[in-house]
Order: sequence, then C-alpha cells, then structure tokens
Amino acid sequence: MAFVRKEFIHIFRDYRTLIILFGIPAAQILIFGYAVRTDLKNAAIAVLDNAHDEVSKELTQNIEASKFFYVARQLDSYDEIDATFKEGKIRAVVVFPEKMAATITREGTATISLIADGTEPNTASLVTGYINGILSTYSASLTGELTATMPLIMPEVRMYFNPNLESHYMFIPGLITLILIMICSLMTSVTIVREKEYGTMEVLLVSPLRPWQIIVGKATPYFFLSLINVIVILLMAWFVFGLPVQGSIALLIAECMLYILLGLALGILISTLTGKMENAIFISFLALMLPALLLSGFIFPIENMPKIYDYVTMILPPRWFVDVIRAIMIKGAGIGYVWKETLILAVTALLLMVISIQKFKTRLGEAK
Repeated sequence: MAFVRKEFIHIFRDYRTLIILFGIPAAQILIFGYAVRTDLKNAAIAVLDNAHDEVSKELTQNIEASKFFYVARQLDSYDEIDATFKEGKIRAVVVFPEKMAATITREGTATISLIADGTEPNTASLVTGYINGILSTYSASLTGELTATMPLIMPEVRMYFNPNLESHYMFIPGLITLILIMICSLMTSVTIVREKEYGTMEVLLVSPLRPWQIIVGKATPYFFLSLINVIVILLMAWFVFGLPVQGSIALLIAECMLYILLGLALGILISTLTGKMENAIFISFLALMLPALLLSGFIFPIENMPKIYDYVTMILPPRWFVDVIRAIMIKGAGIGYVWKETLILAVTALLLMVISIQKFKTRLGEAK
C-alpha cells in the first residue's frame, strides 16, 4: 500500500502526467464533440439571378433563411463563376434562368443550374442535397402533392473541378499536408533530442560550429527528404489516380518548400521544450497530427464547427496550406488567389524560425 500511495503522490506532483491523464481526454472530447461534424451548416453560396422575378427572389430568401446556407455573393455573369470558386470561399453557385416565373406559368416547370465545388466530395453532395430539398419544399408549396411525381423546379447539378466526385481529390492534398508537417517537425525534433540523450550534444558544443549551422545541418536532410516525398506523391496522384496538377507546378513546389521550412522550425521549437525522444514524439503527435487531421478543414469543413473553432484554427498552419494546395493542384489557381494564405504561412514560418533559433541558442548557453 505504501508503494501505491507513493505512486499516486508521484503522479499528482508531475503536471505533465496530469495533462496526459486528464487534459488530453478532455481536449479530445471537446474536439470530437464540437468540431467533428458530418452535417452541413453556414455554407457560403453565390447566386446568379438572371430572372429577377418573384420566384427567384423567394427561392433565394428560402435558401438564405435555412440554417444550412448564407448567400455570400451575388454574381452578375457566368464569367465570375470560375474566379469565385478559385477563391475557395463559395461551396456552390445557384443560377436562375431568365424569365423563370413566366416559364413556370407557361410550361408548368423550370430548371435551375446548381454548380457545386467538387474538391470536397462529401460537402458537395450535402450542399446539392440540401438545396434540392429546399427546392422541393418550395415546389410543394406551389403544387401540393403533384410535386412528388412532377417537380415544378428541377435542379441541373454540375460538380466543378471534380465531375465524378472522386474522393482522392480531397484526400491527396490533405495527405501531403499531414505527411509534410509530421516528417518535418517530428523527425527534426527527434534528431536534436537524440543528441541530448546520447550525450553527443557536448561534442557539438565544443566544435567551431555556430548554433544556426547546427540547426541547418540537422534540418537540411529532412528538407530534401520531404521534398522528395512531395514529388513522389504528386507522381503517384497523376499516374495512379489520374489527378494531375492543374496549376503551376513551380508554384506548388515553392509553396511546399515554404511549408517544409515551417515544419522544420516547429520541430526545432519542440526539441527545445523537451529532453527525451518519447516526449518529443508525444508532443508532435498531440500538437500536430490531431489538429492537422481534424481542425484543418482537410476532412471536416471548418464552417460546420462552432465559431470559436474558426478562430482557433487560424493559428494552425495546416488550415492555410490545405487551402493553398487544393487551389493550385485541383482548381488551377495562381498566386493571385492564394497570396493571403501564402503570406500567413511565410510570416508564421519566419516567426517560428526566429523563436526556435533563439530558444536553441538559450539551451546551448545553458548547456555550456
């Protein structure tokens, strides 16, 4: 009993153990309970109203009155649709034909165009299904029971960028995001911490190498290995899954290099916070893998989450990189569409590099 009591005392005195025992399960429940949503909520859509009549206005109001959508933009022409989707904020575009009300009065039916962003197949299916439900409800209010067999307003659905709703359009960009952040940060943090555990850090301390040279020497192999991983994944996506890069390959590689540098800086920062490899691995998985998987928008759309998660995810680099790689790889967008995300990643990478190098210097000074 005395041994058990001492073990309890040891556990409750170690705040890191308490975090593992109580903090992590609580955080996971909050993340899975509130952030992981498979339904649809607050999806942004655009409307191209060529009719400007009572029917098109009522349908727009009905769509916006639902909790599932809000009209983020009113378009003036078909030419704006491509640019709107490349910006990455709009989930679908509803196009009302000219003289819609007159067509319904004359022919008893009308067709609207429903164009959805197919880069996220699950979300695209939900968007089209929910809008179709709203159209059916509106038709039922006009025609009653006849709507079940003769729809008054029929949607003509088109999936933009991904006509067949292939799932690898969503997973391949997300996997690149996960692989890069995990390899760069995890391996960099482990390799530096390993020097501390094996006692070889003292050898580096007495060498003529400066701190930044030690960091560059440790990080450079993982930079090139990560870059090779990117090229292999892109080649596999093209030749195995039939998913070529629609945009500039040079721009995509440059964005990946920026993201790799960010991951390396993060790994160095993790290595300064811990002195054991298992702790470095644990922190990397806890701080990177779950957020990158669940809170980056890779699988679960951020707009479906509570509003507070929108602000939380802003500090997570994977959120911005997922948007960048999807825009370039699938939508063929140029730097003009991803400059804001690129700037955020660049500033974050620079900030992490400065903090990481400074803390690494501090640790080296303490070791001396």
